[in-house]
Amino acid sequence: MALDARTPTAPLLDDLLTLTAEALPEVEALFAEAREALRGMVTVGGKISGAALEEHQFAAHSLSWLATYTEALRQMRAWAGRLQEAGSFGEMEGLLLQIAYGEYLSQIRGGIPMSQGEMARLQDLGVALPAPGAAAARLMAEGNTPAARARLVALMRDNHGRATFGATGLDEELEMIRDQFRRYAEEKVIPFAHQWHLNDELIPMGIIQELAEMGVFGLTIPEEFGGFGLSKASMVVVSEELSRGYIGVGSLGTRSEIAAELILCGGTPEQKAKWLPRLASGETLPTAVFTEPNTGSDLGSLRTRAVRTDEGWEVTGNKTWITHAARTHVMTLLARTDPETSDYRGLSMFLAEKTPGTDAAPFPTPGMTGGEIEVLGYRGMKEYELGFDGFKVAADNLLGGVPGQGFKQLMQTFESARIQTGARAIGVAQSALETGMKYAQDRKQFGKSLIEFPRIASKLAMMAVEIMVARQLTYFSAWQKDHDKRCDLEAGMAKLLGARVAWASADNALQIHGGNGFALEYQISRILCDARILNIFEGAAEIQAQVIARRLLD
Repeated sequence: MALDARTPTAPLLDDLLTLTAEALPEVEALFAEAREALRGMVTVGGKISGAALEEHQFAAHSLSWLATYTEALRQMRAWAGRLQEAGSFGEMEGLLLQIAYGEYLSQIRGGIPMSQGEMARLQDLGVALPAPGAAAARLMAEGNTPAARARLVALMRDNHGRATFGATGLDEELEMIRDQFRRYAEEKVIPFAHQWHLNDELIPMGIIQELAEMGVFGLTIPEEFGGFGLSKASMVVVSEELSRGYIGVGSLGTRSEIAAELILCGGTPEQKAKWLPRLASGETLPTAVFTEPNTGSDLGSLRTRAVRTDEGWEVTGNKTWITHAARTHVMTLLARTDPETSDYRGLSMFLAEKTPGTDAAPFPTPGMTGGEIEVLGYRGMKEYELGFDGFKVAADNLLGGVPGQGFKQLMQTFESARIQTGARAIGVAQSALETGMKYAQDRKQFGKSLIEFPRIASKLAMMAVEIMVARQLTYFSAWQKDHDKRCDLEAGMAKLLGARVAWASADNALQIHGGNGFALEYQISRILCDARILNIFEGAAEIQAQVIARRLLD
């Protein structure tokens, strides 16, 4: 029986679930072989050599992408199994699964796109490709066909207006949360976001106040500290839907998420009691102040210094790419407190209080100056360069009360931050898909809608497929976090794949718009600019791939 979209639904689904289950171990075996091959390349004297890992960086990053695809296929199959048990695995879900497996299995064997012009191939790892098994061969030959993509888009057209294309597999409570924030984005964000972008305006304070009332800033903060104590999965759903409206709005909660995680993991009881309720209510808006002009992702080489005084600490140095810096109340500020160190040791984290600024005086706090960095997209909170010259921080505001713990404290937040970034990427990708699909249906060329042309329909189909793949990978990383399991690997994979999917979706949606997509008046021009940042912040794709590779070899 062929995996053609015209095949009757019931037997197709039964066969598909069996085929994907049989193909998955083959992918897992290829990954295991590739990992051992890389291990052999970078092991010196019985230990993983950092120099050798850098020398074989392309192979290492290829392994990271292979691992990401392996986990993504595993989670897609798990998603399908759950839906089948619940009786909600329908034709659309079957098409998403078969196209995903058909395409990703083919890419694993032929080359995984890491970026434009860079392909991860198994031969880079010295792995010889065996003949595919029967299940994998069939999925590659018949899974991602023009007929399957055409049928998927036909179902998507019938389904237009749903939050997602295909069942997500989440429970009823999370879907209720999704509906609430989707409606909010539809009413309060989407009609205004493009003008905020064109005017390079800060997101209105009224939006922030409404989000605070809806509990966005205290979503995952424990109830004892004034939050809702909800799961990371709920944070993913909220971030996804708000980012579908506008990435700036979806990112507002990121600042509070990072600050709260820092305080929960590393703060003293007094700091938790003081700061967490304020963050949860939105009374206190935080910003993360980590990056410096000449350090980028190399946080261990930070030079901003904090010197102990009789009254507390004085900070001197420069920071850059600080989001939402002007009108916030507190900075989670990373600085060097031990001048004898030159790496991650000797760094400390501060809860540095400041006075929110105005348009006329954005940085009124003594000892602190700042200037805006003009950017392509992600404009709603603005980016800033900051300068500190004797900036005072109270003694009680050293996070944890013990100096030298800053880098370790920051590392504890990366799981949540990258899960949240994966969620934002899904939201941006979904926005691109919906915007592109609407235009493809409305725009007529040669006597019919653009969506009637196979190349246009195929773009939309692959957007929907990859969004679901990235979504399931992100949900899984959140599930791991919610069940107290280490998930830095899964969170990194979700971020890595999600950012690529967001960019590809935005780029394809703009292509569907043709010349109009290049015009500033069309929303897709903003979505493209917003999507581009996702491959850079919270760890650039290259850094993320390196981190994943190192972790895979542990």
